[in-house]
Amino acid sequence: MELTGLHISFLVLLLLLFHLFSSLSFDVFSNQNDEDVNRSQYPSGFLFGTSTSSYQVEGGYLEDGKGLSNWDFFSHIQGKIVNNDNGDVADDHYHRFLEDIEIMQSLGVNAYRFSISWARILPRGRFGELNPSGIMFYNNVIDHLLLRGIEPFVTIFHFDSPQELEDRYGSWLSPLIQEDFVHFAKTCFENFGDRVKYWATINEPNLLSEMGYVRGWYPPAHCSAPFGNCSAGNSDVEPLIVMHNMLLSHAKAVQLYREQFQPKQGGSIGIIASSHMYEPLRDEETDQKAVNRILAFNLGWMFDPLVYGVYPPEMRKYLGNELPRFSLEETKLIKGSTDFIGVNHYSTLYATDCIHSACSSGSDHAIRGFVYTTGERDGIPIGEPSGNPEFFVVPEGMEKLMDYIKERYKNMPIYVTENGYAPPREESRQVEDLLQDVKRIEYHKGYLAALARAIRNGADVRGYFVWSLMDNLEWTDGFGTMFGLYYVDRQTLDRTPKLSARWYRNFLTNITAQNDASSSKKKISTITRSQNRGVQKY
Repeated sequence: MELTGLHISFLVLLLLLFHLFSSLSFDVFSNQNDEDVNRSQYPSGFLFGTSTSSYQVEGGYLEDGKGLSNWDFFSHIQGKIVNNDNGDVADDHYHRFLEDIEIMQSLGVNAYRFSISWARILPRGRFGELNPSGIMFYNNVIDHLLLRGIEPFVTIFHFDSPQELEDRYGSWLSPLIQEDFVHFAKTCFENFGDRVKYWATINEPNLLSEMGYVRGWYPPAHCSAPFGNCSAGNSDVEPLIVMHNMLLSHAKAVQLYREQFQPKQGGSIGIIASSHMYEPLRDEETDQKAVNRILAFNLGWMFDPLVYGVYPPEMRKYLGNELPRFSLEETKLIKGSTDFIGVNHYSTLYATDCIHSACSSGSDHAIRGFVYTTGERDGIPIGEPSGNPEFFVVPEGMEKLMDYIKERYKNMPIYVTENGYAPPREESRQVEDLLQDVKRIEYHKGYLAALARAIRNGADVRGYFVWSLMDNLEWTDGFGTMFGLYYVDRQTLDRTPKLSARWYRNFLTNITAQNDASSSKKKISTITRSQNRGVQKY
């Protein structure tokens, strides 16, 4: 077909529109990354570290007296995890922890966040004996961290619990779990508290309630329509019960710590939430209210009780009597029961109102706050997509979330206990490409710059942890979603530093060389050609 002048003009217009679309799609990401960031922008004593969790990295399945955990049981059900992956071996951190601590030291981090496997130290919960081998393992980890100048930041519970508690009484659905959790926490304080100064009781109660009891994707795989098709569960009610029991378990553990251990051990204790930041889908009052509502149903669900002693009024308004109530005694117990706010933040989503507009996907239910969230507006992503379909690269969301927490919770101390990037699964799986992870570097630079701005604006942020030290089992996504600074060969389990590992080390040591990226690529090429693929450090 012969192109006329009109055709050519139309093609030029299309090219211009495509260029405009590309620049608008991810302009937050690119603009934020132009800002320089260095360690000197953060307060003295600020914790910079990496994070992992027991089930995702340890392995040592049923080894040395470890009991069966809920994730051990769940992961062996065909089809529950992508590629039927499981944590039987994971990254073999149970046997390679010394190598991994050497890696941390080479990065220059001053803190390491990890969790205790409940089933490793108490295989049957309070219904059985203490496992000395499990205690010895964590004592070795803690001692070797401290020898290298790295503070242990310990999460007591990070999703994995003894399967026996599920079998006996339904785990978090029963108030009986509170006694078990306090017993577990006390065991940790007694055996590790003389050296651990940072405790988080529970990782992401809000996410566990969502994934285990609304969607049914995590154990115990409870859900109901329209959220999923499970053999048991009630997605509208069970998450509220589970969160209630987790908050009371936390508060009772904190009371124990403050009365019996904190005066002598001198540590601090808090809890960790998962939280997106949100933007209104449309420039309308109803969508702005939807943003406020989803934040209350997410962060407020956890921290309003812990700071103020009551659930958010936004939740009470729409959930009514389905939302449990604290007794007067429980209110006294739970109010003020956290020394800090821990938050795992990765991304920002759009939020739109479902009270005055029709919504699908369960967003028209009270458990969702009558809010629908999405990563796109008119087909345009809110930020660059990543390896998680709900995670988009929006650095400014970090600053806004810190500001929100500062204002809602009287500027309590904040630790960002997870923040990280995984490349889209459809991108190259060649090792050389995975190691040259420029996008991960840009992600962390953008989010760290946003965090520094929040601190300058007065937010009392005291720590930042990269998720994750190394590629690991990303729960139901298996090993194919890779957040690590270090690549782990699934055959040999050898660790190889990615470009981001060198960048993080240079950031932590205030090295700013323009040609650092090219020198890193040369080093990575040498590593990948090497026949001796043992642990690699910077």
